[in-house]
Amino acid sequence: MSARAYVLIETSVGKTKDVVLGIRKLNLAGVTEVNVVTGPYDVIAVVEGTDLTAISNLVTSKIPTVGGIEKTITCMAVDFA
Repeated sequence: MSARAYVLIETSVGKTKDVVLGIRKLNLAGVTEVNVVTGPYDVIAVVEGTDLTAISNLVTSKIPTVGGIEKTITCMAVDFA
C-alpha cells in the first residue's frame, strides 16, 4: 500500500523561496514536489510513502528542520478506487 499527503506550509514573511529551496535541498525520498502557491498557504509539498508512518516521519522530523516554516497542515489523500 502506498500513501500520499499534501503538506500546506505557512512561511515567515520573506522566507517562502528559502523554504522551497531548503526542502528541495534536503533531497528527501518521498517528497515528490515542492511548489509556491497562492492563497492562505505559501508552499505545498507532495509527500509519498509506503504507509502513514513513512509520511509521518517526513512531516514531523524532516521537513520542520527547514528554517522559515511557521506552520504546517498535512492533508492525507484518500483513494476510493
